[in-house]
Amino acid sequence: MRGPGTAVALALLFAALATAGCGLGPGKGLGDAELTVTRDYGTVPVLHRQLGELNEADTVMRALEGSAKISTRYGGGFVQSIEGLEAEESAGRSLDWFFYVNGVESTVGAADYPLHGGESIWWDYRGWNAAMRVPAVVGSWPQPLLDGYDGDTRPVAVECLGGGVACAEVDERLEAAGVDGPSRAPSGAIRVLVGPWARLRQDPAAAQVEDGPQASGVFADFRREGDGYRLVGLDEAGDAAVDFGAEAGLVAATRRYDAPPVWIVTGATGAGVRAAAGLLDEADLRGHYAVAVDGERETALPLR
Repeated sequence: MRGPGTAVALALLFAALATAGCGLGPGKGLGDAELTVTRDYGTVPVLHRQLGELNEADTVMRALEGSAKISTRYGGGFVQSIEGLEAEESAGRSLDWFFYVNGVESTVGAADYPLHGGESIWWDYRGWNAAMRVPAVVGSWPQPLLDGYDGDTRPVAVECLGGGVACAEVDERLEAAGVDGPSRAPSGAIRVLVGPWARLRQDPAAAQVEDGPQASGVFADFRREGDGYRLVGLDEAGDAAVDFGAEAGLVAATRRYDAPPVWIVTGATGAGVRAAAGLLDEADLRGHYAVAVDGERETALPLR
């Protein structure tokens, strides 16, 4: 039997734990976040929510549960369906739910991903036969360049690899988006590579593009033509679908192993690189895995 002193002690203990944010009660406020749900590589919107004040107990899963009708599997750690869209095998095609926080694909389940406030959370329902992993996307612009990922702000390094005036435009667009003072070579930075493909392909992370979507998560390729290259857009199966030509540009993101993501602002020619630099804004990038530009035409990748 507990006496009055025990009750008081327990009350004080619970108050201390709640104040410390140890999972008993909501914990301290962290700020808000946004939730986007789409299907088919971002081409079909399902829902969009501005989430209210988060707290220390919130995870990606809890944020989703509070905003959408879902079902889970594996003991509640992974999402089976959102708004009736079920993970399934259909006609030899595997369909599933994948999520990104600040444009970086998670390596842990949604129930184990803590939120810190300010995140852009994106769930997408898609096939994964051509690419089981798409490690980074550009569709949460200006994230992760603005606030980093995994709860850590990262420096940004703009590497000008023969990009000429396009490099200055990239710097200007990052600064306009609030990215503080892009630097040139900090350790552990999110790198933004700017230049023609002939130069960028010498970088190990960027070179993954030539190995196909299974390696890079980028549904685009640069095909050799004489002494130069042509940009080719791939469809959801990873097959060549549109030849954008030698003057086209590409903005994409990838990641090599556990290194920070690498953004690619490139083209087969200088004109393509300049066109790609002009895509660095919310209107052109939001909700897309990658974007190609050919003259005045902008095309989200992969092609359907």
